Amino acid sequence: MTKWNLREIVLMAILGVVFAVIYLFFFTVGTGITNLLTPFGLGPFGYEVIFGIWFIVSIITAYIIRKPGAALISETIAGGVQVLLGSPAGPMLIVSAFIQGLGAEAAFAATKYRNYSKGVLVAAGVGAALASFVWGLYHSGYIALSLPLLSSMLIVRVISGALIAGLLGKWITERLADTGVLRSYALGKEWKKKREHKAS
Repeated sequence: MTKWNLREIVLMAILGVVFAVIYLFFFTVGTGITNLLTPFGLGPFGYEVIFGIWFIVSIITAYIIRKPGAALISETIAGGVQVLLGSPAGPMLIVSAFIQGLGAEAAFAATKYRNYSKGVLVAAGVGAALASFVWGLYHSGYIALSLPLLSSMLIVRVISGALIAGLLGKWITERLADTGVLRSYALGKEWKKKREHKAS
């Protein structure tokens, strides 16, 4: 079933807003890490090590709702809210968010929105990382960097996307499911069945 209900739309909007605030906070964290690494010649990796955090809402939303567009739209909402909150990245952040969401969405679309296993969630994080990196080659000027540095940055971003967006996103979502607050959504219903099966 692909038709959205009001409850799902509201949850997606709430997650987009909440993670927009979290994303803005991590922009400051990334700046701090960059400043720490710059004296060692590793400044370009300051944001890369935590880049996966900026994909996490797409994985969490898709994992909970399990419908086409969940990853893409939630990430785009987060980007738009960040702009409204005064993100230094400016309006183009919405385009960046859309591209990141598209990368994550591709992983779920590849399974026809039927598989939300750990591997698929990790693939979604990797997809967002790859899509954002290709966009960054031109938008952020990465194309001017040396190939060894560029390759290293890509590897770090992909790992960050897999670990932070994919695995951490999965863990956070499942802890929410444990509380019962997601019982009205696809993941919550699956969680309830698992608990009942274990109890029987």
